[in-house]
Amino acid sequence: MANREKRNKSRGSSGNNRKSSEDFLSKNRAKANIKETHNGLQYIILEEGTGDFPFENCMVVIHQRCSLANGKIIEDTYKENKPDEVAMSELIAGYREGLMLMKKGGKSRLFIPPELAWGKKGSGTKIPPHALLIFDVRLVDFW
Repeated sequence: MANREKRNKSRGSSGNNRKSSEDFLSKNRAKANIKETHNGLQYIILEEGTGDFPFENCMVVIHQRCSLANGKIIEDTYKENKPDEVAMSELIAGYREGLMLMKKGGKSRLFIPPELAWGKKGSGTKIPPHALLIFDVRLVDFW
């Protein structure tokens, strides 16, 4: 009985997350400075950067602050003052797409819809199902 209640509660949370994500993206889309790709990624270029754009199979060095739509911080390399070095192939689809729109040294805010992130599964205990993710990201370097 307790397991059924737990399952039903998580399904409700999942449905609420989906609705919250859709509402957030709909309101965000109406803002003048928001750009949106054909895949549904929304973004703002905060600083343009210079040089080339990263490519699909490169390594990137990034500073990032990842949060949920409710403001809960998931990760913050700015606070730790230690950027991440990661292969683009290891990143979620929306993050890869957003990074490929940035030039080296640039900074953007990415609004990644659930279907371009962790979707209905979520990720561990930090990212719930159907969660919208917001990244403030600086592309420090790539090769």
